[in-house]
Amino acid sequence: VQLQASGGGLVQAGESLRLSCAASGRTFYYVMGWFRQAPGKEREFVAAIINRSGGSTRYAASVKGRFTISKDNAKSTWSLQMNSLKPEDTAIYYCATGLRGDSASYYYQIPSYDYWGQGTLVTVSS
Repeated sequence: VQLQASGGGLVQAGESLRLSCAASGRTFYYVMGWFRQAPGKEREFVAAIINRSGGSTRYAASVKGRFTISKDNAKSTWSLQMNSLKPEDTAIYYCATGLRGDSASYYYQIPSYDYWGQGTLVTVSS
């Protein structure tokens, strides 16, 4: 499985960005997610789609209401629409996927994900 993340960039606070992740190598992914890592901080969960439960979505509290995760099964891609960006959203964003059944239960945990994209940098200026 290979994941390719794209769409990062430099924006001002309040603006929007859309990240995309293109996956190859499998036809079904139990969970598709986004994580981020800010300078000097640990990688943290941002959002996930759980395919096992019909495509339900989950969000970190810090992004709920501003970010939307979506998927295109036909193209094996998922996206993260980020609105009302804040300087604290500045980070490298990683897409990831879990291929095991229990990946969906622990979607917010890094060990639940088996494959990771290379990361795309999002910088939000104040």
